Amino acid sequence: MPKNLVIVESPAKAKTIEGYLGKDFKVTSSYGHVRDLPKGENAIDIKNKFQPTYEVTSDKKEVIKELKKLVKGADTVYLASDDDREGEAISWHLKEVLKLKDENTKRIVFREITKSAITKALESPRSIDYDLVNAQQARRILDRLVGFELSPVLWKKIKAGLSAGRVQSVAVRFIVDREREIDKFKPTVSFKITALFDVEGKTLQAELPKKFQSKGEAEEFLKKCLEADFSIKSLETKPAKKSPAPPFTTSTLQQEASRKLYFSVAQTMNIAQKLYESGKITYMRTDSLNLSDDALKDAEKEIKSAYGDEYHKKRKFKSKSEGAQEAHEAIRPTSFSEHDAGKDRNEQRLYELIWKRSIASQMADAQLEKTNVSIAISNVDQTLSASGEVIKFQGFLKVYLESTDDEEEEETTGKGLLPPLTVGQVLQLIEMKGRQSFTRPPARYTEASLVKKLEEMGIGRPSTYAPTISTVQKRNYVVKESRDGVQRKYIEMTIGDGQFKEAEKTETTGTEKNKLFPTNIAMVVNDFLVEHFPNVIDFSFTAKVEKEFDHIAQGDQPWEEMIQNFYGNFHSKVELTENIKRTDVNSSKELGIDPKSGKVVIARLGKFGPLVQIGDAEDEDKRFASLRKGQFIESITLEDALELFKLPRDLGTFEDKKVVAAIGRFGPYIRHDSKFVSLGKEYDPLSVTLDEAIQLIKDKREADAKKHIKSFDENPEIQVLNGRWGPYIKMGKSNFKIPKDKEAESLTYEEVMKLIETQGDAKKNKPKKTAAKKAPAKKKAKK
Repeated sequence: MPKNLVIVESPAKAKTIEGYLGKDFKVTSSYGHVRDLPKGENAIDIKNKFQPTYEVTSDKKEVIKELKKLVKGADTVYLASDDDREGEAISWHLKEVLKLKDENTKRIVFREITKSAITKALESPRSIDYDLVNAQQARRILDRLVGFELSPVLWKKIKAGLSAGRVQSVAVRFIVDREREIDKFKPTVSFKITALFDVEGKTLQAELPKKFQSKGEAEEFLKKCLEADFSIKSLETKPAKKSPAPPFTTSTLQQEASRKLYFSVAQTMNIAQKLYESGKITYMRTDSLNLSDDALKDAEKEIKSAYGDEYHKKRKFKSKSEGAQEAHEAIRPTSFSEHDAGKDRNEQRLYELIWKRSIASQMADAQLEKTNVSIAISNVDQTLSASGEVIKFQGFLKVYLESTDDEEEEETTGKGLLPPLTVGQVLQLIEMKGRQSFTRPPARYTEASLVKKLEEMGIGRPSTYAPTISTVQKRNYVVKESRDGVQRKYIEMTIGDGQFKEAEKTETTGTEKNKLFPTNIAMVVNDFLVEHFPNVIDFSFTAKVEKEFDHIAQGDQPWEEMIQNFYGNFHSKVELTENIKRTDVNSSKELGIDPKSGKVVIARLGKFGPLVQIGDAEDEDKRFASLRKGQFIESITLEDALELFKLPRDLGTFEDKKVVAAIGRFGPYIRHDSKFVSLGKEYDPLSVTLDEAIQLIKDKREADAKKHIKSFDENPEIQVLNGRWGPYIKMGKSNFKIPKDKEAESLTYEEVMKLIETQGDAKKNKPKKTAAKKAPAKKKAKK
């Protein structure tokens, strides 16, 4: 039996570390948190300074049993969970549950899983830092108190099953506020002038710096230019430089992986976790921009060897974030000479992004030459402008350029080369346009831009961004989706070949891709919280609470005192909500009178979502219709509502059965013979014809027939089907693989049952994945 036991959080991490240690060490995993606050009222003793009670979670009882056996045979136990508050709390919980003694228990920390880092950690162990544990405990207790007391208020006053949380409710507020800004936005119109000139066979693009506010002004300008001569008034060439972005923190990695790789925030963190556990990158939860001296030397060696000495420039970046742990590091490769992250494509893509960003941060500035051109117009005072830039020395641009959230903004290096020009040179106009343009509303948040906003406001920390964004979507306060834009007409006036032309054109505007939209329930809950719990949902208050957690982590504030300061005022507000009538909560809106029936039309929250109804609460013949995607109770009009009652729509009959067009929770569909066919984006349920519907029904039958390979009389619930990844077995809601050496068409019922039984057993014995939970701690004596 090895004399030393090392306990980490994950099996993947354990496997990597065990490869670096000798036969005297056994490395095992706790599979994340092992204890948590139980459900119910007895988890926190409010009267006794908020003392928590913890219990081993049901899915960890076997894990603890195995760990206790291993502890008995070990001389020294090393607690090696992550180097942050969460990790510190996991170590503390393990120490408590396993009843470890101080004399043979050591806490070790590292921020990369390499042989040298693990060896160094073993050479300098420490004891558990109770200040860090208490900071994590304060967060866990405070969040439990808020959720436990606030959620029942929402159930009573708004709708059963709702939840509220300290950080999640603030994140939802950002999205709700942005949606309302967009809804109130009124675009202003202007006319932008652009011109194309021929310069000895090459094209020069220019524009008028000022936009015209009216069509008349733009038209007048263009018509004057019909008679004008154009020449180069001035040329100004000056050197410029561009510097690289700092290496990644958690939030900037999430943002850039979203922009460049189209990963969700949760996906980025899952892949980064795997890269960290396999020893490829440093710890992925950090707000530090620091790189260690060893990393700087490693980067310098790689840059000089791959690109040359002139490409290297040593840089130290300082974090702007107040609470940033400068002793920690930014996210970087553990070795810059390593270019491969394994076989998984997404792991390789994220690793390359991290590698490039880290290397670029230690490279020389890009040296540019910028040229600004002013073009004179013979019969007006205004001048046109053109610009271009040339890269004189690539520097860090040889490796990497940071993306931007602004879809309209061009990258600095995209302006290109100008044709040869001289002052006084006469230019030949090819074409000049005056295009009507409209100001754009504020952009909806993506997951990554919401993380950026939370970080800017000091709300949350690297470990909380991804869980917060997942939570608000799971709880149906926010939906992430793409939506089609709408058609909009615009005017374009053109001069060229001595002629003036005007045309009305059409463009698509408002297309959204993977944006965050609030649901109706989010708006109702947000308004209720803003009115009755302003401090819980206040941005600056939430940021202040984060700073207080930092103070606890530094040993500057007792955690019980911090909770008490919050709880007293909060609890009294919870008690006051008893006096709020459910009818006073703004969850419905009277829209007007239905012209056909003369009854009132109301938009409100129903049991299964937002709806409109014709008839009041007492009316026995009420009619209901669900709101469509993107419609909100607060902004829907009477006309919009009456349109919804046109569905479901009876199209006629096919094969002596009714064909109906309608909208459900997953979008528009056709119903026929108890079967459903999605209408997709191509058809509108209000205008789709019977012939179109019949064709869709036939197409669906054909697709289903191709999917079906065989079924069995012995059990019709079992089928062999063709799927996206090839043939598979389906039984009820479960799917089972077919081995490559088996032919799907010739499988017998007995063979299928054997495959189901074998794979069923494998699934049963598979260890459950457990989400890391949170933990508490002992009070540390004041230094």
